[in-house]
Amino acid sequence: MHAKVDADACTGCELCAQTCPEIFYMSGDLAEAKDIEVPADVEDSCRQAAEECPVEAIILD
Repeated sequence: MHAKVDADACTGCELCAQTCPEIFYMSGDLAEAKDIEVPADVEDSCRQAAEECPVEAIILD
């Protein structure tokens, strides 16, 4: 699984970076996702970050 953040939708609330810092981080005022395969041990927190994103800016594939 890979994670991406839609920069046009992101509002910079930092929820994803707090929920799954292994994948998401803040770059200025917007969140970004590390360009790596999501490790199995953080898949649940990555999915939680996507589900809780208030603007649905996180894309998992």
